[in-house]
Order: sequence, then structure tokens, then C-alpha cells
Amino acid sequence: MIEAEKVDTQSLQRRVIRVLILAQILGGIGLGATVSVGALLASEVSGSPAWSGMAATMSTLGAALIAVPLARAAQNRGRSIALTIGSIVAALGAVLATGAAAIGSFPLLLIGFALAGAGSATNLQARFAATDLAVPLHRARQLSLVVWSTTLGAVLGPNLIEPGETIGHAIGLPTLTGPFVFTVCAQLAAMTVYFFGLRPDPLLTAIKHAPLKSNEPPKHGLATLKSNPLSRYAVATVALSHSTMVAMMSMTPVHLYGHGATLIIVGFALSLHIAGMYALSPVFGWIADRLGRVRTILIGQAVFLASLLIAWLGSQSQVLVIVSVTLLGLGWSASTIAGSTLVAESAPVADRAGLQGISDLIMNLTAAVCGALAGPVLAVVGYSGLGVVSLILVAIVAVWSIRGFSLVRAQSS
Repeated sequence: MIEAEKVDTQSLQRRVIRVLILAQILGGIGLGATVSVGALLASEVSGSPAWSGMAATMSTLGAALIAVPLARAAQNRGRSIALTIGSIVAALGAVLATGAAAIGSFPLLLIGFALAGAGSATNLQARFAATDLAVPLHRARQLSLVVWSTTLGAVLGPNLIEPGETIGHAIGLPTLTGPFVFTVCAQLAAMTVYFFGLRPDPLLTAIKHAPLKSNEPPKHGLATLKSNPLSRYAVATVALSHSTMVAMMSMTPVHLYGHGATLIIVGFALSLHIAGMYALSPVFGWIADRLGRVRTILIGQAVFLASLLIAWLGSQSQVLVIVSVTLLGLGWSASTIAGSTLVAESAPVADRAGLQGISDLIMNLTAAVCGALAGPVLAVVGYSGLGVVSLILVAIVAVWSIRGFSLVRAQSS
């Protein structure tokens, strides 16, 4: 009976991964279509290019604010309901942004972007759903497969601008809002996949089969952070690694373009960076399963170190900057995949969803702050100086990781 139950759980996990991959591709299309025109739409509706960055800012803020409610929904009702809600909110955000463009309301447009950020929060929490029933030996690898699948949609999304505009014009939508047609359709399709595909629910199934250690109710994320040193390390690793990447990448196009690079070169640099972030995700997942989470985090920090040193010493060379941002993506991939896996397994099953929501909240808020500060730092000390300042974040994670080995051993014993 026990063996049959084990086989059923493994079979369910394989189906969960397939469902999540499909939903992540759809969600990635929705995100890619929104991000591709968000800045342009903000500039047009506001009447000033100075406000164009508010599209990304509001989307990031929205993803941060909805992370905890989605995690609580997962903890109480399961992954299926939580991820379905996130997709619905993202679709509503795209509809609201379209309506705001039609009436020329910039404040309403910002609210629409914030709600659309739920799509990003949903995709982030979907990676944790891949770990609910995963055995420890394959946990990082299966999380990395879900992360990797997002890129298929994210790459396709921006290429839907022109066909989206054609469809939008045909049905009378305002200029630049056509791609939101794909956003709404993709998010509704993802919603359907989440709602019907994640049954039985992986998180509720994991909680049901977890050994009962006490009669205490599940902890919220902050309570877990206060009482669990390993969780604090894991959450900090994800947040600081993501912030390192955001701080440098938010200024790289500005630096390259300001030093004579063509838009083709800028686009090429961004493409290699994104490839570094996602293309080798399954490889880093495999490494994290074989060598351990903390060792893989240290590998990621070492790659960050190489990237930032190259940015410091070679900021005047377009080739070296491109090499730097490619390594930046690889460092992000290794650190966040191993760190996210550690977040998922650092707390009891019943407490994990709450911790994961807090992790996504802190990650997005920290990255937003670092992205905002990167501009003034660039203005004062230049791109090379920004690389040196970012080394502080890398140093914090690297030093903390020395303690991380003992924390992992303590939890395993």
C-alpha cells in the first residue's frame, strides 16, 4: 500500500511538471507581450518619455504586493486556486491598461500595470509548485525546468507586437494596446491549465502525506524567517542575487548606448544576458542536486564576481561589457535556482507556501530599490563604479554561505 502510494505520488509529480511547463509558456507569452509595449504605452499616455520606466516599476511593485496573498491562497486552498487567481488578476490588469489607454488616464494605466504584475508573481510561485512533491535528489532540477520553460513564452511575446497591433486595429483598440489581446488570451489559457491541470493539488497532497510533527497551525512567512536561520539565508540569497542582476542590467543599455553602441549591439547584449539567465537553468539545477545548494550558490557568486570585475576593468569595451552581462545572467541562474530550491525545502511542508510568498515579496522589493539606486550610482561613479558597489551584495551572500553549510547540516541531522 505504501509503495503504491509512492508510485502514485511520483506519477502525479511528472504530470504536475508537464502542466507547469505548459502554463509557464503561456504565462511567459502574456508577460512578454505586456513588457514589450509597456514603456512605449506609458510614454504615450503620460505625454512624456520620462514616465516610460513606470511600466516596469509598477509591474514589479504589483508582483511584490500580490506575492503574499497568493502564497496564503496556496497554503489554504492549494496551488491550483492560487495560480488561477494570479492569472485572472494579470488578465484583468491587461484589460484595465487597454481601457486606460482608450480614455487617456495615466493613473488608471499604472494600476493596470500593477495588476498585470500578478502574472510575474504567478510565474515565480509556479516554480515552487514544482518542488511540492519532488524528491530531494531531483528537486532543484525540476524547479529549473519550470524556470527554463518561461523563456519560450518570454522570447515569443515581444515578437507579437506587430501581429498584435494588426489585430488591435481590426477590432478598434487604441494604438500600442493590440499585444494585450495576446496577454489576456494567454493568461486565461494559463488559468485554465492551472485550474484543471493541477488536480489533485500538489501542495495539498504534499501536506496530506507529510509526517505530522505537532498540532501547531502553519506559520506565516515572517514567523518562519524569525525562527529559521536556514530560511533567512535562502531568502537573502535569492533577494540579493536578483538585486545584483537588476542593478547592473538596468543600467547596461544606458551605458552601452551612451558610449556609442548601436541599438543592434544593445539588443544583442540583452539577448545574451537572457540566454545566460535561462538557457542553462537545467544544468544548474542538476549541479545543485549533485553538489548541493550552498556550493551551487557559491558557484553563482563566483560567476558574479567575474562578471563585476570585468565590468569594472572593461567598462569602455563593448565586447567586455557583453561578456560581463552574459556572465551576470549565468551567475543569476546558478544562485537563484539553488537559492529557490533551498527556500522550498528549508521549512516544513505546511509552512513553505507562506515562506515562498515572503521570499518573492522581498526579492521584488529589494530589486526595485537596487534598480532605482543604480541610476544615481551610475551618474556619480560610472558603470565601472556600479560594478564595484554591486560587489558588496556578492560579498554578503558569499560570507553568509560559509554559515550556510552548517545550517544545512543542522537541518539534515
